Amino acid sequence: MAQTPPSGVTNRLAREPSPYLRQHASNPVDWYAWGDEAFARARAENKPILLSVGYSACHWCHVMAHESFEDPTIAGLMNEWFINVKVDREERPDVDQIYQGVVQLMGQGGGWPLTVFLTPELLPFYGGTYFPPRDKYGRPGFPKVLEALHNAWETKREDVRRQSEEFREGLGELASYGLDAAPAALKPEDIVSMGESMLRRVDPVNGGFGGAPKFPNPMNVAILLRAWRRDTGNEALKKAVLLTLERMARGGVYDQLGGGFHRYSVDERWTVPHFEKMLYDNAQLLHLYTEAYQVEPRPLWRKVVEETAEHVRREMTDARGGFYATQDADSEGEEGKFFVWKPEEVRAVLPPELAELALRHFRITATGNFEHGATVLEAVVPVEEGEERRLSEARRRLFEAREKRVKPGRDDKILAGWNGLMIRGLAFAGRVFERADWVELARRSADFILAELWDGQHLRRSYQEGQARIPGFIEDYGDLAAGLTALYQATFAPRYLEAAEALVKVAEARFWDAEKRAYLTAPVGQQDLVVANYATFDNAFPSGASTLTEAQVALAALTGNKQHLELPERYVSRMREQLRQNPMGYGHLGLAADALVEGAPSVTFAGTREAVAPLLAVTRTSYAPTFAFAWKDPGAPVPPSMRENFEGREPVGGQGAAYLCRHFACEPPTTVPEELARKLSP
Repeated sequence: MAQTPPSGVTNRLAREPSPYLRQHASNPVDWYAWGDEAFARARAENKPILLSVGYSACHWCHVMAHESFEDPTIAGLMNEWFINVKVDREERPDVDQIYQGVVQLMGQGGGWPLTVFLTPELLPFYGGTYFPPRDKYGRPGFPKVLEALHNAWETKREDVRRQSEEFREGLGELASYGLDAAPAALKPEDIVSMGESMLRRVDPVNGGFGGAPKFPNPMNVAILLRAWRRDTGNEALKKAVLLTLERMARGGVYDQLGGGFHRYSVDERWTVPHFEKMLYDNAQLLHLYTEAYQVEPRPLWRKVVEETAEHVRREMTDARGGFYATQDADSEGEEGKFFVWKPEEVRAVLPPELAELALRHFRITATGNFEHGATVLEAVVPVEEGEERRLSEARRRLFEAREKRVKPGRDDKILAGWNGLMIRGLAFAGRVFERADWVELARRSADFILAELWDGQHLRRSYQEGQARIPGFIEDYGDLAAGLTALYQATFAPRYLEAAEALVKVAEARFWDAEKRAYLTAPVGQQDLVVANYATFDNAFPSGASTLTEAQVALAALTGNKQHLELPERYVSRMREQLRQNPMGYGHLGLAADALVEGAPSVTFAGTREAVAPLLAVTRTSYAPTFAFAWKDPGAPVPPSMRENFEGREPVGGQGAAYLCRHFACEPPTTVPEELARKLSP
């Protein structure tokens, strides 16, 4: 039997910068990172590969690690029979995407931890997610699975290899799913149809889509708003959005003391979450709640945006400006311990009157709504008029007391793509709410990413411990380009638009498959993937193809360069049937396509900043999500990329002017804010 390392000895994952991989450095498992060293040993010893994929904030990943990977007996079986490989799915989304297909093909739901068994040639022959150490939850114990697969490899190898080839064929079909439909032009009414289809899935009591577990799904909620904008007579679309946002904002899925959203709710009422906080969720929700404020300016929407932005600044921002990836669900070995309260803990922090107010407002009871009699805070009981100030004081004191607890772990890697999403969210929110500090947060992140991960030709995905690592995937190029176009509209600094154009140009060359009329997840010719995978689906975060399409349409609008629409038109027409038949899987692409079918609309302002200020103010209060906004500064040289758009754009009669264009054709300029507001309104 292969030797299990003695206690206190680390394995080779100790050398990896990924916090998730380093979490397993003291396991008795002989782990490898994904790469040639592991693959060569598997081929040399003719052993199958045990692939385990997860991420640092994943609660069930921690559970399986503690139950199985820290167990010397189970580790011994793994080491004797398999070459064991750990993958951080946040670093290698392409690997994760392919092998999630295995459990989908097996009729399971997928998720993390992902456990897949591969031949030495990286072809899968069996897979699952979490396996317990012994039979329970209706799942076989992990040692039993290991033994059965080892025996199959030793005694039925031809059958195993035949099954792996069937998986390869199935993965190939899955990877290009939806790319065989005949291309057809998307129409404005298709956006309405997407929203109406999604509306049928909305929970009419609690908001959100479906039942438990319930995810925020911000891009699909945003599609409901887009559909309402095109069919304002259908108030049910807007009501579904406002209901969803209110229930989430008052539920336990939102951190009622510290701001920011947890990943999802385990129940249909948004009460008890899985407590990890993901940068990509909060980036999209910042954007969505800001749009909701433009539609209906409720104080609750502003509060959520302000508190979420503060959470990002306080907990998720590196000293050099980049944003961290995740905050863990666990602290002191328990899920949610940092966030939950018992009545006696509240009374120990607050004087009696404030304590009773907080217990009532947050519905903190002796029995609780979580484990061990603890309560996840909900803001469901309204306070009486005049009590807002006292509640604010109670929240402040509870937050300060909570800050003294042991905080959840944090994955401090800085991902180019996820930073792009947060740049997009903060830049938009900063522009709408006139918060220069939020725009500055977005700008510092952009400057850091462009300085450390982008050399003008190659974008790196991850930065950690002074290292820029891993060639970027399409989501990195697309997300960052979309973020930079939003940042340009918040700063009107041409360098961000120029950087976005450069990223898009490289991405088009590196990821576009002309034959399929679609984008690959990883660069053309990636060597360590068993099938070529296409970036089509929008899941918890947008597909890189969707954000790249968003950036391309915005660039066309801002520069007047029609060439930026060539690939979006081809790609969206290729995906029209999927957008219509399965809108829940293509929410962000629907958002990008909405601007495309409207003709890449734009408003260009001409005049001094003071002269155009009243017109710019209209863009902050108008829900005009398909529009891109540019400013021609009369005191600055015209950037080369903006010459076409800025040609002939001048003030009118000494007043600031707004030029509104669609399909590269412009209306007569207006100098009247009210007139511009009418043109931008739904």
